[in-house]
Amino acid sequence: MGYRVFLAGGSGTIGRRLIPQLVDAGHQVAATTRQPAKAEELRALGGEPVVVDVFDAGGLRAAVVAAKPEIIIHQLTDLPPGLDPAKMGEAIVRNARVRDEGTRNLIEAAKAAGARRLIAQSIAWAYAPGPEPHAETDPLDSGAEGGRGISVGGVIALERHVLEAPMTGIVLRYGHLYGPGTGADAAADPALHVDAAAYAALLAVERGSQGAFNVARPNSHITTDKAVNELGWHASFRLPERVRPAIAVMDEALKLR
Repeated sequence: MGYRVFLAGGSGTIGRRLIPQLVDAGHQVAATTRQPAKAEELRALGGEPVVVDVFDAGGLRAAVVAAKPEIIIHQLTDLPPGLDPAKMGEAIVRNARVRDEGTRNLIEAAKAAGARRLIAQSIAWAYAPGPEPHAETDPLDSGAEGGRGISVGGVIALERHVLEAPMTGIVLRYGHLYGPGTGADAAADPALHVDAAAYAALLAVERGSQGAFNVARPNSHITTDKAVNELGWHASFRLPERVRPAIAVMDEALKLR
């Protein structure tokens, strides 16, 4: 039986790979974007587009309540294409705001809609220095300074909001993304193909207990046994060939903007 899913960040790098997976699994997907021009692209992927800004708390609440979701997936970020180093300084601050204020707004909307499960994107390289590989129970780097301090602070806020919400909260600590739409054909470990990242979110819709999950290909920096054993996840997952063309068209369109 499919669920009603509200995907915040549907037009993002992972969101575009996730919508077809959710639809193929029989779920009904409302997917957000801040830009009206992207609405039809989301529809082409199989989602029902919702144009809303996560910082518009009232508008977000109305949109989520109207969608009546059972599951909320938080894939929102605010990062420049290709993680352009010249733009990352300002982007880190904006992204931290999304993780803190944006997550709080999304959770309040989820509570109003009666959602029962919240799945959120986090990162797998925010652990405090210590013996590796890091397990999910290891502390995050709360003492970090500078840009890393801002980024990790946002991660800590996001994870706290999600895991303290009055619903099942699942945090996916993603590795460095590579693959179509990411601007990278490879990434330093812990690395993660974007298709496999989206696949973890799909699996978390129906599986996994409350808590954090490291999600990355096998590496020496973090353990991924929990995601493999509890979610049934595997790093080798790639989207079927039949659904790739529509996403490729969207990726190309975004490059031109």
